[in-house]
Amino acid sequence: MKKTLVTGGAGYIGSHTVLALLEAGREVIVLDNFSNSSPQSLKRVSEITGKSLNLIEADLTDRQTLNKIFSENEDISSVIHFAALKAVGESTIEPLKYYRNNVSGSILLLDEMQKAGVKKLVFSSSCTVYGEPEKVPVSESFPVGKVSSPYGRTKYMMEGIIADFAASDTDFSCGVLRYFNPVGAHASGKIGEDPNGIPDNLVPFVCQVATGKLEKLRIFGNDYPTPDGTAIRDYLHVVDLADAHLKALDVLDSSEQGFVCNLGTGRGSSVLEVIAAFEKANDIEIPFEFASRRVGDVTEAWADPAFAKQFLGWKTKYGLEEMLADAWRWQSQNPNGYR
Repeated sequence: MKKTLVTGGAGYIGSHTVLALLEAGREVIVLDNFSNSSPQSLKRVSEITGKSLNLIEADLTDRQTLNKIFSENEDISSVIHFAALKAVGESTIEPLKYYRNNVSGSILLLDEMQKAGVKKLVFSSSCTVYGEPEKVPVSESFPVGKVSSPYGRTKYMMEGIIADFAASDTDFSCGVLRYFNPVGAHASGKIGEDPNGIPDNLVPFVCQVATGKLEKLRIFGNDYPTPDGTAIRDYLHVVDLADAHLKALDVLDSSEQGFVCNLGTGRGSSVLEVIAAFEKANDIEIPFEFASRRVGDVTEAWADPAFAKQFLGWKTKYGLEEMLADAWRWQSQNPNGYR
């Protein structure tokens, strides 16, 4: 049986991907420090799948634990690397924290993979590496590096470091997945997005307003050069995103060719369109107010998913209203998240 180490596997995208891996018959080891996640997510993954996994609580920057994981599990054949801090706004306030975790921690992981002879990596990157794109939709050939936040820079830096590492070892291959905006939750309503404190992302914020936990939604910027003045993003279902990781592993297993792939629906939705779709899908009114733009946010970005379809055989299955219905099912069944 193929064994995969998943760093950050208790998080939002990580837990949905671990579920997909277990359902596909893969054996999974999860490394997570629970800084922005809960062990409850993986307990529920085991309940949904009826399968067990090996969970290790530790920090990505803990070299001793990483070394121990690889030395005690010589049958690890691949790594999916999610573990990272991810709040764009916070990264502009505490950049060193982001470089320490997202860059230094990832280098440690690569170092320990090299020592253990593990040659396949799926890296969780982001559309933030494109910065403010000159046009949309965004394809993989677009220039990268003009990032608008330290978070985006950590992803851009790690893509370069991984490329250099792969060039130095022809047996090493990496699938770099540039996500656009994951939303939604597993259809069971048992796992979903559970941010600490006030959410940084739109859909969890909307959901917490819907529960009454927050009074109203704050929309950051209504003066963007878009049809309704609010920022436009490409929202994709987290279950579709998890499936893409499985397909990426399958490609790495069958070939030694590394790749870079955008993951999105190819459709952009504005903040106001998301609110309207949520209200329609769930029959709940969302009060909101406008606030000034946040530092680091771009005007619009949505993916050209053609390469993902051609190379990975992947395309999204869920529409925006389905994503938002699933997000609300999770939130309404778990108003306090995993707590």
